[in-house]
Amino acid sequence: MNILMPKPFARSACRADGKGPVAVVDIGSNSIRLVIYDELSRAPTPIFNEKALCAIGDGVATTGKLSAAGVEKALASLRRFKALIAIMGVEAVYAIATAAAREASNGAGFVGEAIEALGAPVSLLSARREAELSALGVVSGFYDPDGVVADLGGGSLELVDIVGTKVGKSVSLPLGGLSLMDASDHSPRIAQKIAREKLANVKLLCELRGRTLYAVGGTWRALAKLHMRQRNYFLSVMHGYVIPAREAADFAGLVERVSAEALVSVESIAPARRPLLAYGAIVLDEMIRLAPPKEVTISAAGLREGLLYEKLGDAERRQDPLLVAARAFNDSNARSPGHAEDLYTWTDRFIESARFDETAEEKRLRHAACLLADVNWRAHPDYRSEESLSIVANGAFTGIDHQGRCFIALAMSYRYLGLDADVNPRIRALVPPRMIDRARLLAGATRVAYLVSAAMAGVLPRTPMLCAKSKLTLTLPSDLAALASERVSNRLKQLARLIGREASIAIGD
Repeated sequence: MNILMPKPFARSACRADGKGPVAVVDIGSNSIRLVIYDELSRAPTPIFNEKALCAIGDGVATTGKLSAAGVEKALASLRRFKALIAIMGVEAVYAIATAAAREASNGAGFVGEAIEALGAPVSLLSARREAELSALGVVSGFYDPDGVVADLGGGSLELVDIVGTKVGKSVSLPLGGLSLMDASDHSPRIAQKIAREKLANVKLLCELRGRTLYAVGGTWRALAKLHMRQRNYFLSVMHGYVIPAREAADFAGLVERVSAEALVSVESIAPARRPLLAYGAIVLDEMIRLAPPKEVTISAAGLREGLLYEKLGDAERRQDPLLVAARAFNDSNARSPGHAEDLYTWTDRFIESARFDETAEEKRLRHAACLLADVNWRAHPDYRSEESLSIVANGAFTGIDHQGRCFIALAMSYRYLGLDADVNPRIRALVPPRMIDRARLLAGATRVAYLVSAAMAGVLPRTPMLCAKSKLTLTLPSDLAALASERVSNRLKQLARLIGREASIAIGD
């Protein structure tokens, strides 16, 4: 099966809107990463992503200096990044260095060499600044977040309280994977004691109890990937993956006790990352033990995304990242992009007339589903349901959790397979019954809409489908009366049965 992709990326020189790609270079204690995004926006899409595991922070906790071998690898990687940035016509480069360079006695000298190798300024972040940007990354990537951000790097652990768009108090601790491994002389037992002592008096952890722990950082993403494989979890996208707190603690305890090589699916983790798994698990386990959160949610958005989010204006920050991304996908791939806007306004009126109780979250998911409803039209009709599932399940969307992804996937699948189809049971298992019912409802409305409009903009505003008392009525203006057909009538009746009403088609302006 071929996955439908957006139109090819155009270099900045070809952009009519004057916007072009932006690059973020993140020089961490363990890894150095270059991410190039299509543009600076509320939902920037990575178009190039490369990571080099250099471990410049290896030994900083005991020697006070950056690893010479790590520095050599890092500078070579930065020179490569410079060439890639030039090739891709990047408009702006934002480079940052974090804990290892900040703490090492030779960190300032390394930053100077990094600037020369990259050919761009490199900002050496303070602990407070690093925590703030990590928190803003979570703010940018989740819809109305509430909890504590825990960004685990190679050199440090940043904890930050967030509520909505507000970033609260923060604390930085020397509990990064490399620094903890170094300080404990590679002993998990000693590392556990160090982590427990360092975390015991952190007042900010008291704010975590019963809320969400947003886990940021490569080591915790690797742990989450192993947890997914252990569960044979259906989705593979990492952002928004939720683990109940007790289950997360149990899994972390397992990782602490056994050799990394004995873990299920450990081959999916980079060999250089595997030695850090136990130390990340120790920190996670200790935090959950001290202040049990409701759940652990994995965030693929962190410091880099926070840096870009901070550069947006207030109006752009207030935009919904899910709807921005879905609209961009629609604009690139739909037959008639304006039809999606028509569709969600048309379903707005239908939902309102039926007096269905719809939450704000359900409404935004319905709007996103409408924006994505026609992005797979180039696929063969027999495979559009599978194509839809692939797009939604694996798309680089933020501002949506896994239940939300499954809702949109179900709505698209029911549209193509029929409202009574036995749609993928593994998707249905991830959502509550109410979301399944809402997905069928939206699919039923969409099945009528596309027969009437042929996916063209401008038709649905003239053909409302509304509920009044016991009837569901589709109204066609006289000049479009010929659109009425047995197929349209049958789909309207199917939707009417679903909501307990009688279907009718009215002709008139």
